Amino acid sequence: MSEDQRAEDGSRNVLFIGLVSLLNDTSSELIQPIMPLFITSLGGGALAVGLVGGLSEGIPSILKILSGYAGDVTGKRKQLVVAGYGLSALAKTLLPLSGSWQHVVLLKSIERCGKGVRAAPKDAIISGSVESSHIGRGFGTVRALDTFGAVLGSGMAYVLWSTGLGFREILAVAAALSIMAFVPLIHVRDIRRSPMALLRPGISSLSPRLRWFILVASIFSLANFSYMFFMLRAQELFVGSLAVGAPLLLYLLYNVVYAGMAIPSGMASDLMGRKWTLAIGYALFSLTALGFVFVSSSEWLIPLFIIYGLVFAVVDGAQSAYVSDLSCDEMRCTALGAYHGMVGIASIASGLIAGAIWQLYGPEATFLFGALLAAVASCGMILGEATVRRYEKRQA
Repeated sequence: MSEDQRAEDGSRNVLFIGLVSLLNDTSSELIQPIMPLFITSLGGGALAVGLVGGLSEGIPSILKILSGYAGDVTGKRKQLVVAGYGLSALAKTLLPLSGSWQHVVLLKSIERCGKGVRAAPKDAIISGSVESSHIGRGFGTVRALDTFGAVLGSGMAYVLWSTGLGFREILAVAAALSIMAFVPLIHVRDIRRSPMALLRPGISSLSPRLRWFILVASIFSLANFSYMFFMLRAQELFVGSLAVGAPLLLYLLYNVVYAGMAIPSGMASDLMGRKWTLAIGYALFSLTALGFVFVSSSEWLIPLFIIYGLVFAVVDGAQSAYVSDLSCDEMRCTALGAYHGMVGIASIASGLIAGAIWQLYGPEATFLFGALLAAVASCGMILGEATVRRYEKRQA
């Protein structure tokens, strides 16, 4: 196969994975903006929101580690991706039947377990489909389509709610869309490679630079509590029907910015380097969280949600791309699994801590907590290489 043909096949792979992500995220983002409102309608408070946000991200972490390891050991990554999307679709189908917020905790955790199964193998397929010099653009393309789906989903959530549909009916529409995501998935080609039966799973098998980055990313994950807290904070500044409609529109704005800036941000990370891209992204999150500490009028929510969307356009794809940069092909799936796993474990603590702080000390203290930790993560990115070099000299 010629280099041009290989590049064309890789581009098609990235496109089909992006279309899968678009449809699945349209489904997911129909659910996301109404989730904190659905939880409160079932009797859950801020701690329940934190529990759902933390556990739904954190419980699948062990699956991310194991699926990453399995993807390298077996060499069959697409099968894990299909299984992951199937598990998510099943949970979404059952979510409209929830009778209590505890049911939501269970089903959201199962739905996110699907992401835990597919995350590392999917990222490994993406990184294996493009040239190493274009990995950031490849992840940015998938992230852009993924987030365009988020724009469609959050926009549909507002439209469906405005037409009078209840939370359960909107969740049923989301379930149907998640099933449609399997159509482009059929056309995704696995990046086949020989099985590696002697790999050691876990952090200890990774390079010092990669271990340091996973530590920094985990600190940022502690700072980056669920978007649902941003929605609850916005809801406090509106009354009447706007208490539901306005947060939905702000979430749509966040996704529009995220989708529009994902590809440029991925290309920027290819040009200026992941370290500085991520350091800037973490610092922007810190400033955004500080803004939510002091916001007192609804007008300020618009620029804050714009910056919030920019943060994740910068950070999301660049983190996975950086893990790919720091790992060899034979262990890329394992490395991505370890990264996703550690970040997921930090998410459990993040949601629970943020929910507890909110209930005990108020929303301002919650966002101050996030701002401080994100600033620490930004400094960790800047100082990381020097710290690792000192460590390697001591080990030599």
